[in-house]
Formats: sequence, C-alpha cells, structure tokens
Amino acid sequence: MTRSLPLVGFLLLVALFGFGIWWNTQHDPREVPSPLIGKPAPAFALPHLDDPSRTLSKASMLGRPYLVNVFASWCIACGDEHPVLMAYAHKLGVPLVGYDYKDEPADAKAWLARHGNPYDMVVADHEGRTAIDFGVYGAPESFLIDAKGVIRYKHIGPFTPEVIERELKPRIAELQREAP
Repeated sequence: MTRSLPLVGFLLLVALFGFGIWWNTQHDPREVPSPLIGKPAPAFALPHLDDPSRTLSKASMLGRPYLVNVFASWCIACGDEHPVLMAYAHKLGVPLVGYDYKDEPADAKAWLARHGNPYDMVVADHEGRTAIDFGVYGAPESFLIDAKGVIRYKHIGPFTPEVIERELKPRIAELQREAP
C-alpha cells in the first residue's frame, strides 16, 4: 500500500494540471468579472486635467451613455491601446472620457500632446481614490455607463479593433436603442 502512494500522488498532480489546462481553454484568464456590472456607477466628481478648477461628475453625465477609459502616461499597455482609441473614438457615438489614473498631471498632458487626444474630456485621479470605488485593477480599463448612470460593460486591458467591433459597438448600439 505504501509503495503505491507516490503513484497515487503523481496521478493526482497530473489530474490537477490537466484540469488547469482544460479550465484555461474554456475561460479567458484575463476576464475578471466585475461585481459592478448592472449596478449604478459610483458617484464621482473629478477635476479636469487641463483645468482643475472645473470638475466632471456622474450627475453631469446623466442622460447620455458614455465610455470611461482609464489610462496613464506610465502605462505601457495604454500606449498600445492609444492608436486604437485615436482611430475609433469619434466613431463610437458616445462621449469618451479619459480617466488619468495615478499620474502626474504634467506627465499626462505631455503624453496626450505627444500621442494625440482621442478624449472628449479628460479627468484626473492623482491619488486613485475614485478608482477604488470603480474597482479599477490598473490601466487600461474601460467602463461603459448608460444614460441612467449604470455600468453596463467593463473591459480590462487594451482595446483592440476586434474587441471594439465584437464587444463594445454592439453594447453601445443597444444602449442607444434603449435611450428615450
């Protein structure tokens, strides 16, 4: 009996590894479900990057759907995503709000000046406090918020043309059909 314990242990490890491989082929390991989908977006009032005396709030955005894109000048993946946003921003049919996350304002302004600004408006969250309320893991992340202020979709990681066409645009179209 004790001679078969190593064999049993080995077979259990093989089974565990096999299950892990199967699980990853069935599920996208980058997909992190958000508990906020279908719930009201957190209340926020964040300063505009270019004029901190002005703020953008959830209340001011009610009545129209919008897309919030979390980015930062220090974020490598944001640099990969940025040309896609430049190409698609004005084709989405909803305002694109840039959310500068844990970034120095001067760095963010310089980054946007260098790479272009696809955003309708840009807000800054230097301390990252509001990001905690949104459940932000890092940048880039994006949130599609409906006209009533409810989060309808979250995307973690950079947008690609395929993700925009396959996932984002259909959701935006659905929100526009629901609009009063």
